[in-house]
This record gives sequence, structure tokens and C-alpha cells, in this order.
Amino acid sequence: MQKTSIEWTDYSFNPVTGCLQGCSYCYARRLSERFGRSFEPEFHAERLNQKFKPNTKVFICSMGELFGDWVPEIWTQSVLGMVAKWPKTTFQVLTKQPQNLWKFKFPRNLWVGVSIDKQSRAVSTVFLTDKDVAVKFVSAEPLLEDLVGLDLRGIDWLIIGAQTQPEKQPEASWVKRLLEQADRLKTPVFMKNNLRFDGDRRHEFPAARRG
Repeated sequence: MQKTSIEWTDYSFNPVTGCLQGCSYCYARRLSERFGRSFEPEFHAERLNQKFKPNTKVFICSMGELFGDWVPEIWTQSVLGMVAKWPKTTFQVLTKQPQNLWKFKFPRNLWVGVSIDKQSRAVSTVFLTDKDVAVKFVSAEPLLEDLVGLDLRGIDWLIIGAQTQPEKQPEASWVKRLLEQADRLKTPVFMKNNLRFDGDRRHEFPAARRG
């Protein structure tokens, strides 16, 4: 576990690394290659013995995909079991494979999000909205297209950001459309600092659902 520059969390922790999604802009793959590491999916069981501080936020699998079709369910279940052992710590996870969320029950201290960069992924929130999760969120980072089909009903939090390497800023109208929908639904918004936008910079956080 290590401190992270990701603005909406405190630490990153990677018991599963690697991904077969193949996104061209993937910072995790780029970072792995820079240090000569494989980006093939790998389970680091020894890391599950990590101790966590209460009242902190920990982004798990920032360097991998926890719910990929290629990930053995025992890996995912092991990580979820670890999360449940630290109820005073808030864990956060993002996936581009939300079709597999139905297989799992989630601890109440885990926030589950879907990463939506393009219009073709906008419907993926349907795999999340019917799940019993403390916080359901969408990360529109990098925002590469106008997400006109994105429905934020049932979503507790929205993150918006730009592509950084190479830099690619979204159209202002795309951002405004998301903000307008979030405002109608009273959905908290966190705007990454890499996003150029003429307007108030929002760094809002959600309240967890009780249950």
C-alpha cells in the first residue's frame, strides 16, 4: 500500500495487478512497462496481510482489473474477504467489466464504480444500480466522448477527468451535460485537477448508504 496522487482517495493497494482490457491510454500498463514489469493478470496473495488505517480511503486494484472475465473468482472473493475485515476503512474499486458484478456480495465499506470513457460504455451502469452497495459511482475519466446515453439515476457519485498522456481534453459541452444531470439528481461531483473547465471546481464526496 502506498500514498497516491489520485485526488479522490488516500492510498492505492494492489492485491491483483494486470489487465487484458487493452485500453490504449492505460496509465497502469505504461507504468508497468516503464519498470520492466509484466502486465499479465497476477494475484499477490501475500499482500492481503496488509494493515489499514481507520477513517482513510483506499483505492484497490488501481493497477489491475478485479472483475475481468479472465480473473479467477477466488482472487476476487479473497480481496473482498480482506476488505470485510477492515470495516473502519473505506475501500474503493473501479471496473470496466461490470457485467461480472452480479457474482459477488460486497462489504458495506466498499464503494464500487464503473469506468465509462465512451458512449458505448454508457449503459454499463445497469450492472451496478441493482447491486446492494454502500456507494455506487461512475468515473468518466478519461472523458473521451459525449456521454449522452449515461443515466445517473441510482448513482451516488460522479468523477470527471481528462486523458493525461497524451493530453486530450473533453469538450466543455460534454462536461456541462454531465454536470446538469448530476445537479438535477443532486449527485455529488468530483472534478479532477487535470480537467480544464471554466467554472467552479467541484471536489464533492458522497454519503454512504446505510444497510
